[in-house]
Amino acid sequence: MPTTCLIVYTSMTGNTEEMANAIGEGIKKAGVNVEIKDVLMTDTKDLLDFDGILLGSYTWGDGGLPDEYLDFYDEMDQLNLTGKKAAVFGSCDSSYEERGKAVDTLIEKLVEIEADVVLDGLKIDLTPTKDEREDCKQFGIEFAKKLGGGD
Repeated sequence: MPTTCLIVYTSMTGNTEEMANAIGEGIKKAGVNVEIKDVLMTDTKDLLDFDGILLGSYTWGDGGLPDEYLDFYDEMDQLNLTGKKAAVFGSCDSSYEERGKAVDTLIEKLVEIEADVVLDGLKIDLTPTKDEREDCKQFGIEFAKKLGGGD
């Protein structure tokens, strides 16, 4: 059975969605099947059906998860993701004291429910530049390698 990966994200201005799509490109390039879904269209149980899980979120205000992610975040407590490889990414704003805190919050939740977080969180300020889009693709390739995909 082919290796599969799920990217679940939320995006207010399109920045995190752009990151999700670029990461997805990298994962596909490495030969892993990937599905990209908005958090509001995703059931937490969906995470159990994939080998790899990436969560993406912008940081709201001084460091909170956006409202769109709150129910999903709480429902993750019902899961045990032992054996699932995971990583987190998000757009942020370095003008805030806690830059990209939502990324850290999601990593902590994944660790709490036994997922194997295999990469450091990827944080990009505001709209990804061309070089940062390439960083996102590379993040996807590296994640796919952790799943056993890629060259």
